[in-house]
Formats: sequence, C-alpha cells, structure tokens
Amino acid sequence: MPSIFISGGAAGIGLATAKRFARDGWTVGIYDVSDDALAAAQAENPEFITGKLDVRDAADWDRALADFTSHTGGTLDVLDNNAGVLVAGDLVDITPDAIKAQIDIDALGVALGARAAHPYLAATPGSHLVNIASASAIYGQPGIAVYSATKFFVAGFTEALELEWQSDDIRVVSIWPLWTKTALADNDAKTTQTLGVRLTADDVADKVFESVHPNRLDRLTRRTSYSVGTQTTLLGNGAKFIPNSLNRTINKYLAQ
Repeated sequence: MPSIFISGGAAGIGLATAKRFARDGWTVGIYDVSDDALAAAQAENPEFITGKLDVRDAADWDRALADFTSHTGGTLDVLDNNAGVLVAGDLVDITPDAIKAQIDIDALGVALGARAAHPYLAATPGSHLVNIASASAIYGQPGIAVYSATKFFVAGFTEALELEWQSDDIRVVSIWPLWTKTALADNDAKTTQTLGVRLTADDVADKVFESVHPNRLDRLTRRTSYSVGTQTTLLGNGAKFIPNSLNRTINKYLAQ
C-alpha cells in the first residue's frame, strides 16, 4: 500500500489531500502543529496516522517521519510539504515576528522536511516530493511580499532538487494554486477581491494526486510544476512571454 506524509495536514488543503489519497487506499499520515485540528481530523478519519509536527524544528521532522514510517516498513512514497502561513499587509505594517514566522514555516520548513524525508524517499522506488508553491510566485506580490517571496524559494528549491535527486529516483514537483477557499485566503490582500477566491481545497488535492501519477509526457519532459485552475495557468503562461514592464503593470493593477 503506498504512503503519503502531509505536513500541516489537519486542515485546509492538507486535510483535503489526505482524504483524496485515502479514497484510493493509500496509507495517510497527517502531522500538524495544532492538537485540536489533529484531534478533529482523526475523529472524522480514524484510519489516518496522526502526530505533532513543528516544521521549523529539524528534530521534530526526524521524529515525525520515523513515527510514520514505522507503520510503512520504512518506506515513503510521497512527502507533501504542505504546511504554510500567510500574513497580509504592507511590509512596514507587519511585525518582525510575523515576517520570521512566514519565512521559517513557508521556506525553512520545506527545506528541513525535504532533507529529513530523503532517506525514506530514496528507499522507495518511484517516490515523490511535492512542494506546495503558489501563483504568488509568478510575479512578486505587494501586500503579501514575504509570503510571495517564500513561494519563489519553493519554486527554485523544487527545480534544484529535481536535478539533485534524479539519480535517487525521487521525482520533485511543485503545485501552484491561486487563492483557495481556506483560512489562508481570509485576509485583506487586494488580489482576493480582484481575482476572487475560486478554487477549493479539493481542487488542489486533486492536482497533488495527479502530480504523483504522471503520464508519459510528464515523465519525458521532467515536468516540475502543476498549475491549479485556469487563472493560474493563464497568468503563469502570460508571464513567460509578455515584457516584464507589462507583467509589472498587470500585477500592480491586480494588487493595488
């Protein structure tokens, strides 16, 4: 039975992803910093393996992955680096603690998770590392500048590890949603009004599932990124081909 470990898995996109994989018979581990969310998720889904995880703590990652893989015979088919936080507002209006939390959880936590999971993924033929990126990494977003920057980190980190881990037979991909109907979208960022919040957590979960079941073309092209929804696809493709000045103008309009 294949297995997936999901950080920040007790709510939102993480929980939707857990349910999606469980429907296909996967062994699912949801690890989260919130005891209340974990208790609620396990009460509804007693088949899930659950545990506490602070993604900012390397030792916590080691402990959580050892715990989960004790149920799988030491293998791990997918690590889903899902945990994330967002604090909206102009940079000068955000506290230093809020800035640090976003960088520590959204960037450092992804790197620590990948590092800790590597031996388990390397021991599992055809394994995957899935990093949750964001459409905010298409062009730097005012109003969510720190969050946006961490997702640029996730994009670059994914591309680098796809090359670095190829010899270990670990496929590394990133998932690129726009605003999704979760707690992260409950903020004052301008783009939640201009672009709307059209995606659901299930939409993103379906894309995660698709990404770890690649078709022949995906494998041949070494595809690393999966856009979620038409808006993200259009914005992402447009950014590749239009002049930077026009891209800047579009994003200024959307965010201001």
